[in-house]
Amino acid sequence: MKHHASDVHVLAAAYALNALDPGEREEFAAHLAGCEACRDDVADFQATAARLAAAAAQAPPASMRQRTMAAADGVRQLPPLVLAATPVAFRGTLRRRALPVALAASLAAAASFAGLAVWQNQENRQLEQRARQSEQRLDAVSTVLAAPDARSVHGRAGNGAFTSVVASDRQNRAVFTATGLPTPAAGKTYQLWLDHDGTMRPAGFIRQDGTVLIDGDTADAGAVGLTLEPAGGSPQPTTTPLLLMTLPT
Repeated sequence: MKHHASDVHVLAAAYALNALDPGEREEFAAHLAGCEACRDDVADFQATAARLAAAAAQAPPASMRQRTMAAADGVRQLPPLVLAATPVAFRGTLRRRALPVALAASLAAAASFAGLAVWQNQENRQLEQRARQSEQRLDAVSTVLAAPDARSVHGRAGNGAFTSVVASDRQNRAVFTATGLPTPAAGKTYQLWLDHDGTMRPAGFIRQDGTVLIDGDTADAGAVGLTLEPAGGSPQPTTTPLLLMTLPT
């Protein structure tokens, strides 16, 4: 059976989505062997379908596999289905499918662009949120450094880093600065502590040279500590302090 070349090309999307009848699929597969344009179209449609499926996919519950395997033991297998051979009305089916396939392709493309727009919007919101948080931290640090009652103390950590603490009683806050801080090993981070009468309380992190706001109430704290902890931090120090510096008064 002969088919017009332009008619055959529009079946690429239906072929990629397994929407052709067996006879049509076999005939279109034979056409693909000699048509590079259709092969490219099929690859593009399959990639688009895979991306859309991945975007909507959700991980199944952990118990689903066990339930499925247990249920399969009690399901009776059906006998094979034998289909009688029937003539393939390729051109007639082509006309019926051309518009729905084109519409499906358009919807797939629209969904892809919509997903991209949503992703970009989410990325922008996250960037704006991080920018606001950075600005708030900078304002808090500046407020402590510019406080009329700000006092400072300097020291040197066990790993050679130069450190300083600036504290303000009025602000009830303090900032920590480090210079020459060695890069921690993989899976490790520097954690700050406030010493409250011998009890060490987590006070934030410093991951590289710079100045950070010390977390927590410094009003009744006597010293600032620095340790190397597992990434994510620890509720109590797990290593010997690299620094234990008395807060300025």
